Amino acid sequence: MIKSHLTKKPPNSLRNIKTDSLALDILKTLEQHRFQAFLVGGCVRDALVNLSPKDFDIATDATPEQIRKIFKASRIIGKRFKLVHVFQRQKIIEVSTFRSSKVSVEDEDQEILKDPQGKIVRDNSWGSIEEDCQRRDFTVNALYFNPINNLLFDPHHGVEHAKDKILVSIGNPLRRFEEDPVRSLRAIRFATKLGFKIDKEVKEAIYQKGHLLNSVSTARMFDEFNKLFLQGKAKDNYLKLDEFGLSKFLISSKTGEHQSFQREMIMRSLENTDERVKNNQSVTAGFLIAAMLWPKLAKLSSDNEEINLKKFYRNMDFCIGHQMALTAVPRRFYGYIKDIWTLQIKLQSRLGKQPLKLVAHPRFRAAFDLLLLREQCIPKNDGLTEWWFKFQNCSRAQKAQMLEKLYEKRKGTNYKKFGFSEEIR
Repeated sequence: MIKSHLTKKPPNSLRNIKTDSLALDILKTLEQHRFQAFLVGGCVRDALVNLSPKDFDIATDATPEQIRKIFKASRIIGKRFKLVHVFQRQKIIEVSTFRSSKVSVEDEDQEILKDPQGKIVRDNSWGSIEEDCQRRDFTVNALYFNPINNLLFDPHHGVEHAKDKILVSIGNPLRRFEEDPVRSLRAIRFATKLGFKIDKEVKEAIYQKGHLLNSVSTARMFDEFNKLFLQGKAKDNYLKLDEFGLSKFLISSKTGEHQSFQREMIMRSLENTDERVKNNQSVTAGFLIAAMLWPKLAKLSSDNEEINLKKFYRNMDFCIGHQMALTAVPRRFYGYIKDIWTLQIKLQSRLGKQPLKLVAHPRFRAAFDLLLLREQCIPKNDGLTEWWFKFQNCSRAQKAQMLEKLYEKRKGTNYKKFGFSEEIR
């Protein structure tokens, strides 16, 4: 059966693929040991649509134990899905064994376990390339290519669907999304990344099975959060998620009512992240979570049209806790988020000589960026970010003059009122 779907005439975009040197060595070595070996998944898909491949994954009929024996610099990882990492210095190539949907009664180590909802919770049943291909989610991800002999295995017409720019499921998408609910998110991510339309049946499956994301581990949801929002398509992905009613599974931003500031803040945060990715600037999930949750924190902490500090500090843990129920928030980000939230108060108060210490704070730049986003969402503001921009870029003597001028301006006023009116209504 494999021969009928093999071709030695792949599209030129695949023929010209710049394969990672370690991946090539692994392919050659596996073939020398008389195993089948192919590049598979994202690297083949991206090359096909003229995107630069990043992760070079390999699929083979060698078992994890056989792969481990062949490559000394390797390790078997995973219990739920066993695979092998072959490494060379800082470089890692993921090598997986062809999987089957059938369980071998002769080998107790091979098993597929599903929960009552149909989600696969363990899958270590080995099979053929045809069976492995049937197990993959979308046709454009079920392309197997060997760049050494230019062999392409494409039994589900992935090349044709890529040409038509449509994302098509392998098998019944309702059942496939039950097996792995994250496929709903993957469908949206691939569609925006590749500029594809989502097939009608896949759309229906997202609507019907999206609620199953509740059963996915928070660690895996955090991984999907990063892939959706930190790779240059954050805004497009969020809008598409919102369209399908799935954004609520990734960000705990809702306060129970529609707020124009909240929506504007989320959009600005996502646009800012996309712009930074485009300019090769650093982006972090911590900052994005802090920015997207800020409207919720401000609203919960409001009292008499200002931020109540007692409520504010109490609700920081509350908001992060709600987010952690959706996506894991690594410990390194927990303190980071609270720091830049706390600095919002200090950036507004500017008490005494405190601003001199703030500009030296390791989180100052991130906190200033969040303040900038907040002001961009408000038609009329008091120029707080403009003041801070001048302050951080002037001499010590000029800083002293700015603080003296601020002190004189504040005499007889209530300058300890925190928050912008638009964000706490």
